[in-house]
Amino acid sequence: MKRISLLIVLFAALTVADVDEDDKDENCPTIVTKRRWGGRTAVRVPYQIIPVPNVIIHHTVSQTCDKKSNCATIISNIQNHHMNELDFDDIGYNFLIGNDGLVYEGAGWHVVGAHTYHWNKKSIGIAFVGDFSSELPSLAAIESAKKLIKCGVEKGEIVRSYSLYGARQLTATESPGIELYGEIQDWDNWRSSL
Repeated sequence: MKRISLLIVLFAALTVADVDEDDKDENCPTIVTKRRWGGRTAVRVPYQIIPVPNVIIHHTVSQTCDKKSNCATIISNIQNHHMNELDFDDIGYNFLIGNDGLVYEGAGWHVVGAHTYHWNKKSIGIAFVGDFSSELPSLAAIESAKKLIKCGVEKGEIVRSYSLYGARQLTATESPGIELYGEIQDWDNWRSSL
């Protein structure tokens, strides 16, 4: 009986350890830490002056994922591409969101990402895992993104009067895909122009 109880406690501890302990409050979504999804350590960590005034939405133009194991594999491949092929210090996005509704830590809070040229030092980059040119992310993913932004405001990482953009508004890209771009235009603080 003691062994079973110990195994249950150990399993519960391992399950809880999959998320960022700092973000366990009602204003923050579940955030799977980089360590927990198997991410590599950044080569260099350029810290960001906070709070940042902009939130930029992207898509990864990859397969979508609806399970933590699939999301971890896709995100790991994105990080490897960014670091090995593009010579980035880390994965370019601050956070990524799977169709499972989980937020995956990329570069993270208060770190300069590498997602939108000329905008990295004054923004947080949030990427939805998948290609959202002809479909929307899951409702769980959309709600997690909104909650992440609210969490960032509450933590002092993002200014209260932030501006929300799709990456296509700021650089030559199709990101975040036409369907997702249409969706974010109804979100709080979306700006149609600079």
